Amino acid sequence: MLAQFLTSFQTACAKGQLIKCTLGKPTGAAPDGLKNIYLRPVVLKAGPRIAWTFRFQTRDEVKNFTAEESVQNLETRLGTQFLNADLFSTELDASLGISKKGKAVFSQKKPSQTTPADTSHDRHKQRLLDPAAPWLHALGITNKAGQVLPSAQDKWRQINKYLEIIDSLLRTHPLPTHAQIADMGSGKGYLTFALYDFLSQQHGLDIQVTGIELRQKLVDFCNKTARAAGFDGLQFVAQDINDYQPARLDMLIALHACDTATDLALAKGIHAKAGIVVAAPCCHKQIRRDMQASNELAPILQHGILEERQAEIVTDGIRALLLEANGYKTKVFEFISTEHTAKNVMITAVGNKLGSIDIRQRAEAMDKVAALKAGFGVKEHFLEHLL
Repeated sequence: MLAQFLTSFQTACAKGQLIKCTLGKPTGAAPDGLKNIYLRPVVLKAGPRIAWTFRFQTRDEVKNFTAEESVQNLETRLGTQFLNADLFSTELDASLGISKKGKAVFSQKKPSQTTPADTSHDRHKQRLLDPAAPWLHALGITNKAGQVLPSAQDKWRQINKYLEIIDSLLRTHPLPTHAQIADMGSGKGYLTFALYDFLSQQHGLDIQVTGIELRQKLVDFCNKTARAAGFDGLQFVAQDINDYQPARLDMLIALHACDTATDLALAKGIHAKAGIVVAAPCCHKQIRRDMQASNELAPILQHGILEERQAEIVTDGIRALLLEANGYKTKVFEFISTEHTAKNVMITAVGNKLGSIDIRQRAEAMDKVAALKAGFGVKEHFLEHLL
């Protein structure tokens, strides 16, 4: 089976059909921190090569090998360091799976991609954020040369994933002229700065972004950094979310606002009829304290960890339903992999352009909220109370 996979790889290389190959499911024999390996064809001055990208927890390493060297390397690593391999070529897709006992399974099917690979060595990568931005260095994400620090790799991935989500939302729900945006619970401002930079520099929007944060030292630091960066439309204020009263709000951001602070922020956005709402909840203490399940899940919720996770699901599920009851179209999804952050759930919501509420949609959503509360013994969700 391994021989079949290696033959398929060697043939794809020889005929110029290779698109990519990936190695996954590392074993204890793999180098420490190595998660997977990604192979693709490149053309260098020395001739055709296979670029091997070794993806570690906090860094990537790239090495170039000939096709023959790559076959030998694959033969050495498969079955020892990695148990899965997938090959994509313009001729076929092939997969190899190896059990811990050494049993291998090989399969192949029609190609999922027929466009030849881009073999340029320095492929242009579209960036939503320039790593050389001075504010990234001021916030401890990059060094003076604009290189992302090893200790900040997870934060860098989080920032870029966040901007991808914002970019996707704006394609279907563009911001109005002179948009007013509030980031409630902005903390040190990593994502607040990224949002302002992205919207003002990449999209060329005239916006006003306000970061709301209780800690005065962080507010002072962020305002100083914003001035140094020339971000005239970005400001931070030391204020409780509950006391913030915006005259207008077009986009609400609430990332990792603790427990019911997320609900306070969501309520602000709903009351202000913000066109876009983006929230990444942090903890879910309010529902867990109140939850007394009387449904079929009750027997398993006697275990603390399962009760905690169920409380998170119920809390965020009701939040999404309450947004829908108030005229929003919502999505709940994984913000970024748990290997980068444990706070990985995101709720996005966009309002309809008329700002109206469908009575039937509201009734259906509230019925679902009532059913969830009854099933889990919840008297009241804090966001429901605020609304």
